Amino acid sequence: MKIALIAHDEKKELMVQFCIAYCGILSKYELCATGTTGRLVSEATGLQIEKFLSGSQGGGEQIASRISYNEIDMLLLFRDPLNPKPNEPNDINLLRLCDMHNIPVATNIATAEVLVQGLGRGDLDWRNVVK
Repeated sequence: MKIALIAHDEKKELMVQFCIAYCGILSKYELCATGTTGRLVSEATGLQIEKFLSGSQGGGEQIASRISYNEIDMLLLFRDPLNPKPNEPNDINLLRLCDMHNIPVATNIATAEVLVQGLGRGDLDWRNVVK
């Protein structure tokens, strides 16, 4: 199972703290992330993370492509709802692709905790379900 991590600038520290808290669970899965988010999380946790370009340089689109090819099984996208971004249409495209390919997605820490805790308990094993 492969989990993608993306965090807007204002949410990067929250993503780092989340990954520190759930490092034990996340370490059991393949992780990928946009460039800066991946670097920060990797440095703070020691987790192995496949890093794409930074979000502003197309990293979100690289992850979207992987979703389209069913190479991503979960997306944790920590968005900043108060400060619209110029690349926000890309976020909408990511969410649309997750809906199309039945990929669980969390856009905030509360939902991310539910998903990751479910992984830790073994509750979320939809990989055998045809997408």
